[in-house]
Amino acid sequence: MHTKPYLIAEIAQAHDGSIGILHSYIDAVAKTGVQAIKFQMHIAEAESSIQEPFRVQFSKEDAIRYDYWKRIEFSLEQWKAIKKHCDEVGLDFICSPFSNLAVDWLEAIGVQAYKIGSGEVTNFLLLEKIAQTGKPLLLSSGMSSFEELDITVAFLKSKKVDFSILQCTTAYPTKPEQYGFNVISELKDRYKVSVGFSDHSAKIATGIAAVALGAEILEFHVVFHRDLFGPDAIASFTMEETKQLVEAVNAIYIATTNPIDKNTNESYLELKTIFEKSLAINKNLPKGHSITFDDLETKKPKGFGISAADFEKVLGRKLRTNMSQWDFLNEEDLE
Repeated sequence: MHTKPYLIAEIAQAHDGSIGILHSYIDAVAKTGVQAIKFQMHIAEAESSIQEPFRVQFSKEDAIRYDYWKRIEFSLEQWKAIKKHCDEVGLDFICSPFSNLAVDWLEAIGVQAYKIGSGEVTNFLLLEKIAQTGKPLLLSSGMSSFEELDITVAFLKSKKVDFSILQCTTAYPTKPEQYGFNVISELKDRYKVSVGFSDHSAKIATGIAAVALGAEILEFHVVFHRDLFGPDAIASFTMEETKQLVEAVNAIYIATTNPIDKNTNESYLELKTIFEKSLAINKNLPKGHSITFDDLETKKPKGFGISAADFEKVLGRKLRTNMSQWDFLNEEDLE
């Protein structure tokens, strides 16, 4: 378990095939305070075919999905430079492979951890390939039922894989009724592994709530601007929002790991003397007057008169001397 929420900024296809833009994303993400940056390694020939349809026809320059993957892919040498840049700015390099060949490349690069997207949860060939690396694995549960997850989890446990599960809803952007916060605790109880939340809502509050509800890992897409081209931009955080999210979830983590004991209030004793009040009288009163409720007021600070909490004990008692409006009322003033 990580000492504080482990935050992963996903670039995915936000670079649109530009190696220059990708490197500028690394520099920008490094300034937000997240621990890790995540990419997707697409090698068109190994993972796709000309038969693959577009899920959403978002591209105006690629006739088919294969053309898109081909246009945005990078060479092994380019990937090595990407990993080196991440090392230089102190970001963990995490990547989703979509082919066994991509796993070979990622091992050559020195990937820190693998991420398996929702569509690959039942791809046991790929899971076996990753298991053989001995590296940690993040498993996204987006499109999977518990029945499917049970099989995958049993497989990973049998292979002694160090894995975590992310509650995720495959919808871009995700609506509140689709978040599935209840699944965070259900996954923890069911599989006894660390559990996180993969967010596509583009709302800071979602990640804050997920951490408050026990998510130990938070993954979210980032983009320079939500109007940029790409399938994930609308469901992404800007860099400024990412900074706000980092600050907020770290504060929430500190709050949830520092329970307050309401059985003691010792730490407030000094403040209580300032904020709490003493009894006073609200009009000039003569010696021998019997105190009534309508004669009383309370004034700061505490300790200069009888405690406001004890007002009932002075009702009906007589004054020993004449008293002026707004005087504190003490025990020695009463018979």
